[in-house]
Amino acid sequence: MNNIVFEHPLNEKMRTWLRLEFLLNQLNMHHRFEQNNALLFFHALSELLEIIERNDVKGDLIKEIESQKQKLLSWIDIDGVDKELLGDMINKYELFLTKFNSSLRLGQPLKDDRFIMAIRQRLMIPGGCCSFDLPSFHLWLNQPQEKRNMQVDNWLQHITILDETLKACLQFIRQLGEFKTFICTNNFFQETNGDVNLIRIRVAFEKNVYPQVSGHMSRYSIRFLPLYAGDNSNIDAIEFELACC
Repeated sequence: MNNIVFEHPLNEKMRTWLRLEFLLNQLNMHHRFEQNNALLFFHALSELLEIIERNDVKGDLIKEIESQKQKLLSWIDIDGVDKELLGDMINKYELFLTKFNSSLRLGQPLKDDRFIMAIRQRLMIPGGCCSFDLPSFHLWLNQPQEKRNMQVDNWLQHITILDETLKACLQFIRQLGEFKTFICTNNFFQETNGDVNLIRIRVAFEKNVYPQVSGHMSRYSIRFLPLYAGDNSNIDAIEFELACC
């Protein structure tokens, strides 16, 4: 049976991190672009920088790295654990902290780049990156592909630490949650938990429904809605799996 997993953050920090993860995936997917799809990359980059400017992403990640590192250290003396794997993970987290502490403000070189800044300003205007609006961008897009690729790679190096650290932290958080089976009857499910950052909902793809979640870290409810309005045939009693992370 094919399943689909939906994730819902239960606090503002996790909302920010999932949005950053989404945008970083977009950047990695579209960093080798041609003239006609270049704006996919620059839209994602602009939105990423916007989130970084509005939130203390670096500070929150450093706190999370230190917290996860302490958990790993507390597991080392437990019988049966893979001490070599834990040691590798602890060393990786220490490297993240070293890189963060030796770096400038996250993404600052990209924010100060006049070429990127000009594009970001025009992205707010519908069609604002047209060749007559941004002739410098038009000229750059007509540069040899190899030359453009080198510059894009240089830009992305400034957010490599963000990409690597966020992947590690989110992977750790997701692995803390174990999927358990529940049934949503009368299209309503409510759960009370402790300090939960993220819930992951796994449901059969053939149901063609998606979850609507409301609540916060300790108490939340789930309803399932059909993809197409009026199709309520599959939502009376839905079996799903839930992982609290």
